[in-house]
Amino acid sequence: MKKSILVIGGTGFIGFHLIKKLKKRRFKVHSISTNRPKKYRLVKGVKYFISDISNLSKLKKVVNKDKYNYVVNLGGYVDHSNKKKTFNSHYIGCKNLVKIFCNSKIRKFIQMGSSGEYGSTKSPHYENFKTKPLTVYNLSKKKASDFLLKYYKKFNFPVTIFRLYLAYGPNQDNNRFVPIVINNCLKDKSFELSHCNQYRDFIFIDDVVDLLIRSLEIKKSNGEIFNIGTSKPIKLRTLINKIRNHTKGGKPIFGIKKLRKDENLKIFPNINKTKRFFNWSPKISINDGLFKTIKFYKKSIRDIL
Repeated sequence: MKKSILVIGGTGFIGFHLIKKLKKRRFKVHSISTNRPKKYRLVKGVKYFISDISNLSKLKKVVNKDKYNYVVNLGGYVDHSNKKKTFNSHYIGCKNLVKIFCNSKIRKFIQMGSSGEYGSTKSPHYENFKTKPLTVYNLSKKKASDFLLKYYKKFNFPVTIFRLYLAYGPNQDNNRFVPIVINNCLKDKSFELSHCNQYRDFIFIDDVVDLLIRSLEIKKSNGEIFNIGTSKPIKLRTLINKIRNHTKGGKPIFGIKKLRKDENLKIFPNINKTKRFFNWSPKISINDGLFKTIKFYKKSIRDIL
């Protein structure tokens, strides 16, 4: 029999890549999102449900708790300016999913958390660090993590929590840092930036998906939190120059945008625990990842023209 999996947020960037890989591995895949998938993120053979996970009664109408072996929660409202929707989708939505699946026979519930749960804590971040979330989004992720761990301790709920740093790759929305820079460089446009002396940890999407799939069958990771990143932060200005070298274009204007007062200049994880538990390490270098990503956006622009 095929293994069955429910992906919350299967129409998003990470969800799309995860579902595509799961289908290749012959999983039976269902997705729940608030909207239908965009044409370029539609995966054949996947059953897409439309529902708001923060509404428990509506969610129960589309979810059969005994139908799935695994649940991956990548869902949540992406426009963080709406604080109420952000909190409800990331925290209340997670609670609703747990209420539905707590008494089911699922083997694993994967929760995608955020590196922002560490807040102003100095990098490198270790999973046992005290969390200090500074935004509603990161607070809702932290509360979801706490709730899940409580259910693991009380009911042995099979949850594994990941705290993701900056994933990038093909098919990412154009409102994210890497696609913004790539598209401006491909079109040889001017674009305004901060001084870009910040260091950030960027991980290619294939490495993220590989880890998520590996984690499905590893029981010893239940009740644990893991960082997902490369542990090799790169200065944003260096990243931009790499993209410019690949694309032969772009006119970045540095120093125009101001940083938040509470913004850390270096944000990156320690990933030793993740490597040890899952026998995993990132395989795609920043140069190879950017090459693959630029190739995708270059084709997208040609297709539009």
